[in-house]
Amino acid sequence: MNDVLNTFIENIKANAPGFIAVSVTEIESGVAYDSYTADENFDPNLASAYNLEVVKAKLKAIEALGLKEEIEDITITLKGQIHIINIAPSKAYFIYLAVDSSQANMGITKALLNKYKKELNEAI
Repeated sequence: MNDVLNTFIENIKANAPGFIAVSVTEIESGVAYDSYTADENFDPNLASAYNLEVVKAKLKAIEALGLKEEIEDITITLKGQIHIINIAPSKAYFIYLAVDSSQANMGITKALLNKYKKELNEAI
């Protein structure tokens, strides 16, 4: 699994324009499988810990509403950053990605994330 995580993170950081940080976090325990940041002042593990609460709340809301839907991603647009929380189809983990909004294109960023997460979904 470590090789798949390393490859995923390397692909994202090398190819996502405006890359700031990424982490892959288990939903049940909140433990980060792996993470990387290009900005020493940005802690992706801390961000993931807070965003875990967002993920859990949204999953509970979907269940409470009786929706037959699955979350593809949750996008949070800040003034200078875009944060994408992408939940695995298994709901075992989520990917947290932060990019600089002045350099990133949301469509391209999501397409790259979906491209690189395929192998990760099979491994975890």
